[in-house]
Amino acid sequence: MVIITLQRAKCIGCNYCVELAPSQFQMSKKDGKSVLLHAKEKKGFFTLKSPDETIFNDSIKAKEACPVKIIDVKQT
Repeated sequence: MVIITLQRAKCIGCNYCVELAPSQFQMSKKDGKSVLLHAKEKKGFFTLKSPDETIFNDSIKAKEACPVKIIDVKQT
């Protein structure tokens, strides 16, 4: 299981996450911030729990590239 968390309110819209993990992230046309696809929101945190282990490596690259460190990725 791969768990990805995004603190969307702190996003600066740099687009690195979309470039590195396009199957998980997209940029919003409304406000220019990152959107974690298929995520559930709770108290400002958007979380995606996926059984697809193949998304882990790209998600880690997106986490490491994020200049404001608002992406967290775990593998359970």
